[in-house]
Amino acid sequence: MTLDLSRIRAITLDLDDTLWPVWPTIGRAEEALQSWLAEHAPATRALQAQPGVGRQLREQMQRQHPELAHDFSALRRGAIRLALERAGDDPVLAEAAFEVFFAERQRVDFFADALPALEYLSRRYPVVALSNGNADVQRVGVGHYFHASVSARDVGAAKPDARIFQRGAQAAGVAPEQVLHIGDDAHLDGVGALAVGMQMAWVNRSGQVWEHAAYVPHTSVTELGALCAQLGQV
Repeated sequence: MTLDLSRIRAITLDLDDTLWPVWPTIGRAEEALQSWLAEHAPATRALQAQPGVGRQLREQMQRQHPELAHDFSALRRGAIRLALERAGDDPVLAEAAFEVFFAERQRVDFFADALPALEYLSRRYPVVALSNGNADVQRVGVGHYFHASVSARDVGAAKPDARIFQRGAQAAGVAPEQVLHIGDDAHLDGVGALAVGMQMAWVNRSGQVWEHAAYVPHTSVTELGALCAQLGQV
């Protein structure tokens, strides 16, 4: 499949692991949260240091509140509150504790190609952030590059569900067939975008194998600069 430059009127763009590596960010946010708890709620810090407790609390939140399945912030905040309650600390601390985590979650280390690509893409197209996660492009510091931002929380459905891609196209003011979606996850980004008729650029930084035979990305690149070079051929 070949990228049809003449069809592209807008870009939808994944965030985590496309513009920055997500797990180092989450790791730092977890460390910041635990440091804060050690000072303000030491019993909760001790509880969460026990193997498997954090996962157990998150799973409990998911069981009790299935309506929050796509709201990572609400699930995290609720899990912190459960931990505080179980440890005998004041559950009112949950909001302040979550904000410590969330602020650090927005402190990302961009891939070297990310900011130049955002600058290039945003000059040529309306760019819409399309994410299952809870990164906030404004707090990350790149909001000025984006025409809009759509998350799984906003839509109540996560990639690869068609609804979040359709909402992204709607936010850009174009039909899905006029969108180029850019993302790193072959299933969540690739299959989801291709199934609604978008073109898809797979950002495959780590040399993974595409395993979805029924769908083929229109282009595959190892970094965003190569994609911008392709788009510049129009």
